Amino acid sequence: LHSDQGSVYTSLAYQEAVKGKGITMSMSRKGTPADNAPIESFHSTLKSETFYLESLTCTTTAIVEQTVREYILYYNSIRI
Repeated sequence: LHSDQGSVYTSLAYQEAVKGKGITMSMSRKGTPADNAPIESFHSTLKSETFYLESLTCTTTAIVEQTVREYILYYNSIRI
């Protein structure tokens, strides 16, 4: 899980919750917002090609997880 060093992401409660799920964390270097460009681009494309395109305005965690999973699986399969 990659993020910037915002207060939410550096809080002990957040870090413990992430580690408790077995997720490895990484953070951008301080003062380097360009480090986040690849993931920000991915999120923009993901939202444009799924949630906005399908006009998903009312979602649940399950719907978001399924949409992201299907999007990643689909695009990884067509690029191989």
